[in-house]
Amino acid sequence: MKPTLIFFALAGLTILPALAETAQPHAPGIEAKDYRWNEPSEALTRALEQKGDPEKGKIAYEGCRGCHKADGSGRPDAGYPQLAGQHAAVLIKQMIDVRSGHRDNPRMHPFIEAEAVAAKDIPDVAAYLNGLPVPTSNRKGDGNNLERGKTLYQRDCSNCHGNAGEGDGKKFYPKMASQHYPYLYRESLHIRDGQRRNAHMTSVKTLKTYTDEDIAAVCDYMSRLPPVGN
Repeated sequence: MKPTLIFFALAGLTILPALAETAQPHAPGIEAKDYRWNEPSEALTRALEQKGDPEKGKIAYEGCRGCHKADGSGRPDAGYPQLAGQHAAVLIKQMIDVRSGHRDNPRMHPFIEAEAVAAKDIPDVAAYLNGLPVPTSNRKGDGNNLERGKTLYQRDCSNCHGNAGEGDGKKFYPKMASQHYPYLYRESLHIRDGQRRNAHMTSVKTLKTYTDEDIAAVCDYMSRLPPVGN
């Protein structure tokens, strides 16, 4: 089975006018011939080696609550993902990718850049979020094509994201179970259309074969998978 939909992200945080003008750097992504989606960097290696402190992470997370909410449940109406219970390694990678410019997110960048968040705080935030219980009230799709969604997921996605949508933190594959449908749908379109520059290339190639309706179906199916533990 082909792996697909390998992504996860932190979307933007509450934007203050003073921070909105911060320019995000631009690093090579899927457009580069030698691109490797999981290429190690010094920043990523250091963050992964550090044992995160959830108590310190709770404090550092204060600036994120405006969009991702205190319980990490996100805001489906604004496209902010549910972060509670996500693999710490996945969260760390995505924060560093936004920080370095491998993933374009100008709304979030002002809140994750070095001047706003110390490098040592990133594993702490990830540890805090990882320990939060996953809410079950996430936004789902219309439920009209779930059989198609299940077929696509089992054929193309389960090899990496797991039969239950549990993902694999060691390989940076995110949990998909109980994620908001609007976020999954938007990010899947971005991967297919080359806008998610830190995507797994197999995801890009697989989703290139998907229609909008296919993407809607598989995202709806994933959003309905029950929460899974770590």
